[in-house]
Order: sequence, then C-alpha cells, then structure tokens
Amino acid sequence: MSHVELRHLRTLVALRDTGSLVEAAERVFLTQSALSHQIKELETRIGASLFVRKTRPVRFTSAGNRLLKLADEILPLVHTTELDLQRLAGGESGRIFMAIECHSCFDWLLPAIGEYREQWPDVELDISSGFHFAPLPALSRGDLDLVITADPDEELGVYYFSLFSYEAVLAVAKDHHLNEREWVEAKDLAEENIITYPVDRSRLDLFTSFLDPAGIEPHHVRHAELTTMIVQLVASNRGVACLPNWALHEYLQKDYLAVKSLGEEGVWPTLYAAVRRDQAEAAFIRGFVQIAKDTCFKNLRGIVATETD
Repeated sequence: MSHVELRHLRTLVALRDTGSLVEAAERVFLTQSALSHQIKELETRIGASLFVRKTRPVRFTSAGNRLLKLADEILPLVHTTELDLQRLAGGESGRIFMAIECHSCFDWLLPAIGEYREQWPDVELDISSGFHFAPLPALSRGDLDLVITADPDEELGVYYFSLFSYEAVLAVAKDHHLNEREWVEAKDLAEENIITYPVDRSRLDLFTSFLDPAGIEPHHVRHAELTTMIVQLVASNRGVACLPNWALHEYLQKDYLAVKSLGEEGVWPTLYAAVRRDQAEAAFIRGFVQIAKDTCFKNLRGIVATETD
C-alpha cells in the first residue's frame, strides 16, 4: 500500500487553507474524528508528525510542509488530467451565457471566469447582471445557461449545484449601539436605516430570512450600488447593512466596522450555480462549477462547504 494517497494531500491542503481541523473536515466532507483518524494513520505510515497540535492556525512540521509542497505539485496535474478526460468523454465546446444575482460575487467570479477561459477555450462564455430581470425563468426558457443565485426555485425544473454556504451578517459602525449586542434580534432593526443593493427585497436575505418572518419593517431603506459604498455609509453611521461574511473580511481586518449575527444561530444561505437539467452532466458545465468552487475556497474567508454533486 502506498504511504501517501491523493485523499491525504487534499486533506492537508484543506487544513492549510482553513487553519483548523473543524473547517478542514467540512471542506473534505468528513467528520472531525474521521479526519483526525486519517491524519493519524498517515503519520503512522510515514513515521513523523505532520503538524504541531493545539496551534491555531495550524503550524506544520517539516514533514507536513514537504507533503504540502508535493500536494501543490501533484493536485493541479490531477485536476488538469480529470478535465482532459471529461473533454474526451463529453466534448470540448459549448455555450455558457450566465447571469448573476449576487452583487458581492463579482470579486471571485471574474477570476474564475478567467481561469475557465484558459482551460476551456472552445466554450463561448458571456456574463450579465441578473438584477433587472428574472434570470431563473430566463434560464428555464433557454435564454441563459447558468445563473449564480441564493434563491432556488424548485418549480422551474432547474438543477442546482451548491457552491458554498455563508453567514449573512449585519454590518454596523464600531460606535453603533447594536455593536454592544452579542447578536441582534429582528425587533432591534425596527428603528434602523437599512442600506441594501438596489434589488427587490424578495432577493435580500435580511428580509426573506429575518425581518419578514418576524413581521418587522425597518425605519427606512436606502440603496447603494457598490459594496464599498455600503461599507462607507455604514462606517459613517448612516445606517446598517446585511452582507455576506466573506464580502466584509477585508474591512474587518482594517477595523472599519463591526458585524453581528442575525439571531443567536445566524442566517446561513447557500449560493448555487443553476443550470438546466439537460445540461447538468455536460463536461464544460461541470468544469465551470468546479473552477468556481475552487476559486471561492481559495480566496474567500468564512464560507462553508456543502454537499458535493
């Protein structure tokens, strides 16, 4: 039996990227105990420890760093080979006209598109925002081929690839009175000015998953086109805003504002790539979904893996 297997390399990469056993286990779809057992088994095989226990983020030993170097060399080659095999099996050409219902997603989507064009040069790819029309019905009709959405509609006969889950958090100024709370309740927002993207409230997690079920209407709703504009307004105490946790990471690092969970358990939507069912098995579609996932988990902080497709 080989000492080192691909699953071991993927586990170590997940551990490096996430910095903790709990998050790494979620990334590779194992329980924490199963992941710990896998690591211990590998350490027994090679006769060396892979990382220093009880450190956060995880600090790797020389043996662990050597295996990570191997993973960085091997795993991209495996991924490229898998793509080549998909192309041989399912054809290399196709069309992906996509729309996006997520303002914050352009930061990770554009790099993913760039990588996809390099790996799938014969696929025609175009993108538009889905903010001013209903993209899922357009997908069902065949006008679009893929939609990035957090609002699946099962009645349309569309297949949904889950990309990741994230926490929708409330951004507040550091000196805002809600910053004193451990989390916020819906009633706390009845007298607040809410700053949102200029989209229908039926597409906003703050309303659909938090305020509307509680029957709460905020004092005022103000719109801003860009995430940076929303952050500036929040930081200057012009209102509060609900945004994905990963979209606020850099602003939190710079200490611009604070965030609070919506309710004690928080609100955790899932982001999907929606396609027509007759294209769900197409190699060029699955290739895009995989690149999108890889890009997200490489670059975004605070997201959680969902079930594989």
